[in-house]
Amino acid sequence: MPRLCLTLCLVLLAGFAVRADSPIPRWARWEGTLTAKQPTDWRTEVVVTFTSPSGKVQSSRGFWDGGLVWKVRFRPDEKGTWRWRSSCQAERSGLDGQSGSFECVEQPGNNPLLRHGPVRVAGTYLAHADGTPFFWLGDTVWMGPALSTVEDWNTFLDLRRKQRFSVIQYNALSPWRAAPTDLEGRVAFTGRKDVQIQPEYFRRLDARIDAINAHGLLGAHVLIWALTQRDPGNYLPEEDVLALIRYQLARYGAHHLVWILAGDNRYNQPDRWKRLGRAAFGSGTTAPVTAHPTGMNWPWESWRDEKWLTLLGYQSGHGDDANTLRWIHSGPVSQSKPWTPPRPILNLEPPYEDHRAYQSRKPHSAYNVRRAIYWSLLNQPTAGVTYGVHGVWSWATVEGQVPPDHPGSGVARPWRQAVKLPGNAQMSHLADLFTSLKWWQLRPAQSLLAEQPGGSDPARFVAVGASSEAAVLYLPVGGTVRLAAGRPEAMWPAQWFDPRTGKRQPASSTQGTFQAPDAQDWVLVLSHERP
Repeated sequence: MPRLCLTLCLVLLAGFAVRADSPIPRWARWEGTLTAKQPTDWRTEVVVTFTSPSGKVQSSRGFWDGGLVWKVRFRPDEKGTWRWRSSCQAERSGLDGQSGSFECVEQPGNNPLLRHGPVRVAGTYLAHADGTPFFWLGDTVWMGPALSTVEDWNTFLDLRRKQRFSVIQYNALSPWRAAPTDLEGRVAFTGRKDVQIQPEYFRRLDARIDAINAHGLLGAHVLIWALTQRDPGNYLPEEDVLALIRYQLARYGAHHLVWILAGDNRYNQPDRWKRLGRAAFGSGTTAPVTAHPTGMNWPWESWRDEKWLTLLGYQSGHGDDANTLRWIHSGPVSQSKPWTPPRPILNLEPPYEDHRAYQSRKPHSAYNVRRAIYWSLLNQPTAGVTYGVHGVWSWATVEGQVPPDHPGSGVARPWRQAVKLPGNAQMSHLADLFTSLKWWQLRPAQSLLAEQPGGSDPARFVAVGASSEAAVLYLPVGGTVRLAAGRPEAMWPAQWFDPRTGKRQPASSTQGTFQAPDAQDWVLVLSHERP
């Protein structure tokens, strides 16, 4: 029987290289190559079935990588000997009927994705395969994979890992209106109908996504951008959009990712996107699946029957007027009734630091960003949030430029300067705070307040998340906050947390009223461990 031709496979997730015919660490990536005997259309269905040591059967789709070369990637989840066999819908010689085996071993190292396993939905939050809760602290780098050099990309990821970010959120494909090509002038596909894959583009993208996972970071992978008619999600026929999505699922399904169906779409043609979601994910995927709508847009109430949409994303956008503030903390997100089954809810795009605000036309300060982010963390069961900074999302490398096709966003600092703005470090403090608590148990708890200071002024809204063991109250302008009469939380040990510095200091109350240290924003933390 013919056997699969194995090539060198870099298991970058483990931080070292192994050969594909060497033992593969559990939850790392096995990769092999099939060689077709004749040219085969890239849309041809090639499937490799894997049988685990315990007899469980899983499958992965192969993908074309140029010429006669097809590859298959798989992430084993059991120790022992795995066996595989390939099949091809067209019975292509070299692609059909190949077989073999490989060994999977326990070798987690320090990478959390290998130590705890892939990230999946666990009700209203995300968790690793072993049950360890996963706090989503994302960074927005839409254009980074396409425009970065290898050295700069690794420097950036090193920094984000040290700053306690856990997710890198990016757009996968060029062309789109903000990045017509990658740094070398390549595109992911050519044509506007019956598109053709360009493997060289994807090989370059492979290295950027490998590096994300190698740094212990989860990738949030936008499958196609779809805001304007200059974006392929809108100008391509539906069958081509689906083909591009399915190609990425085959190529990157063994990586540690969250799938974002489309970026910046209004979802005002829901039937088209529901069809695409069902076709791409209807057979099931263990990776979370979400979507990224336009700003101040919550289109999901009519999507409750879409079981493949396992994570609910939204974008509060870059406004700074009273209506925007009210939308973030008291709008349709906070008013959405619980979903069945439960889903995490995440603000995937609060205002970017240093990005020009829609109404005032002033650059968003670190305070503006903090305020939106803390509100977003507490307006639904806490799951996480994504940060963004102008100059990083667009991967600016020179002074004095406005990001392409974003004339209202303002001049962007080069990314090496943008990562030094204060909001970057303040996200580390935020991660320290929430991961010191059982954050996944927090639920909105406005009943904890005797009165809401933001009733007449949305900028003064106090957000509250609470569980049986802790309460977190965000005061955007300091002042006083009074708990409802008889609340036992008033007697719990209390601290003021400074979101600018991460420092804590004792807090005390007078008849359930707490006075913030000053008129800046503060977080009041009440914590009581149950016996």
